Amino acid sequence: MEQSTWLLLSYKVPPEPSSKRVAIWRKIRGLGAVYLQNGVCVLPNTDDYQRQLKIIQNDILGIGGEAALLDTAPFDKQDAETIVAHFNAARNAEYEEFLEKCRSYVAEIEDEITVEHFTYAELQENDEDLKKLRHWLDKITTVDFHGASLRTQAEQEFMVCEQLLETFTQHVFDAEIRPDSPRA
Repeated sequence: MEQSTWLLLSYKVPPEPSSKRVAIWRKIRGLGAVYLQNGVCVLPNTDDYQRQLKIIQNDILGIGGEAALLDTAPFDKQDAETIVAHFNAARNAEYEEFLEKCRSYVAEIEDEITVEHFTYAELQENDEDLKKLRHWLDKITTVDFHGASLRTQAEQEFMVCEQLLETFTQHVFDAEIRPDSPRA
């Protein structure tokens, strides 16, 4: 494993108002950062993340907090592996949640097929849900810097969702062509 450099943001924000503290936390998490401990997080060292963290640092200072942004490297291979493990654990937790939503999506469509609820309204709803799943998966994979172990499973499960929606779509189209088809 090559030893990368990291951006390390160490910060402290005032406890009130909590909405500003939470907004800072959400921005940092939205970038895919992982926390090594309270108020200390890391991201890969790229120009984009330098810029993003500099903006967040200014936001922290703007609300009366303290922040230091550092370019750092792991001391040894073990430290590098520990940081990568933090990233992979965070992404796997997100993939687990995503997989659960995929399972719910599949179960819902399978139920619709079982009861022959083949309407355009249901198709539109399922299509919107699939788009949300796609967007969610894209967000996770964008910040999956080290190829978390559940990534492939998540991508495969999403393909199952896509295929099932195609099957459901065909049922809806077939039901619209047959005048004696059940309607909801």
